[in-house]
Amino acid sequence: MDIYMMIRRQKTTIFTDAKENTSVAELKRILEGILKVAPENQKLLKDETEMEDTKTLQDCGLTSSTAQAHKPATLVLCFRQEDGKCATPFRMDDCHL
Repeated sequence: MDIYMMIRRQKTTIFTDAKENTSVAELKRILEGILKVAPENQKLLKDETEMEDTKTLQDCGLTSSTAQAHKPATLVLCFRQEDGKCATPFRMDDCHL
């Protein structure tokens, strides 16, 4: 089944969909095609918890019943900086939906 996501980073918002069995690594490759940032330089967070590349979206709690088209799941994206640390994304509290 399809799941729907709203991926936010600073002032950028990306709406996308994927299958429940899509891996986090595959989702990062999709984002690479849009944002031109390599997957190893991306970090995805759900509920302020980092999503592991080896897990599927379903393993991370994203299912067709929790991430619907009219109410997509919110994920936060941050990029690795030159010093190896991730740029601070906006706080999840700032996301008023």
